[in-house]
Amino acid sequence: MTVTNNRLMLELEKFRREINREIINPMIPELSLEDLKPLLSMVAHTRGSYIAELLEIAKLSHDSVPSSDQIKQLKQCRETFDELVMAVNALETVIQRDYLDVKPKGKL
Repeated sequence: MTVTNNRLMLELEKFRREINREIINPMIPELSLEDLKPLLSMVAHTRGSYIAELLEIAKLSHDSVPSSDQIKQLKQCRETFDELVMAVNALETVIQRDYLDVKPKGKL
């Protein structure tokens, strides 16, 4: 990459950070670790439900093919889990890139 390209990429990253922070930070209140615990708990519950559903299907199917209703329920559990994981990952990105204020450690 040329020096000009590197400069452009640095400026682009700075511009992206400024725009994202300008838009996202006012939308979401300052977060602390305590604010994030319910999110992580919710994801853990959906992960558990997804795995529990799989185990229940296996128990009821007795080495046979699961029914379409069982697969629909499993799919719904997976979609819920996947959606929450994606949302938490998006939140982590927002925090990592400093688009959002977080409470200082002393305020946790």
